[in-house]
Amino acid sequence: MPVYTRESLVNAIEKALALGKGRRFKQSVEMIVVLRDIDVKGQAGKIREFITLPKGRGKELSVCVIGDEELAVKAREAGAKIVLTSQDLQGLSKKQAKKIAGQCDWVLVRTDLMALTGRTLGPALGPRGKAPIPIPASANIPALIKRYMNTVAARVKDQPQIMVAIGAEDMSPADLAENALAVLSVIEQRLPSGAGNIAKLVFKTTMGMPVEVYR
Repeated sequence: MPVYTRESLVNAIEKALALGKGRRFKQSVEMIVVLRDIDVKGQAGKIREFITLPKGRGKELSVCVIGDEELAVKAREAGAKIVLTSQDLQGLSKKQAKKIAGQCDWVLVRTDLMALTGRTLGPALGPRGKAPIPIPASANIPALIKRYMNTVAARVKDQPQIMVAIGAEDMSPADLAENALAVLSVIEQRLPSGAGNIAKLVFKTTMGMPVEVYR
């Protein structure tokens, strides 16, 4: 089965951008990959991939970091949205945990604090699909924060499809297509039959009409 060409992606993205114009906020551009012959409850349906977009996300995502004092200092200097230590976690109320979960797109956690994070922030992060990402104590925090500001999660939930943001509406169709191809490449590698398990590919802006891509 043929794969989608760069030209077909660019054409569909251009149409989706045109149909989505006129909103008072910067919309995301979303790609929806509809799957065929995939049982979402089976092994093939357990897809959860973190993909760094080569052309960037189009807007800065909020990266939060949990670690010791030394790591916390580096994280603040590198532009982390929220920085917490183990002492901060131990004093969190449920209301505070929900507020933090709502403000963070990604939560990077030093490995030895994963258990504590799971107990204190986990109940607020879980329903939002924001699982903490473990990082070693020796991690290059500035590089990680920069990376996750442009990283998206591609995952199958309760339907045989994957919806993932590939950028923002003020990006060029060519750059958005480049991001889409990067995401598709990862997804196809996870599917038993590769592109053969992709039934349909659709682009849309946050509030716009969907546009299907034709191979």
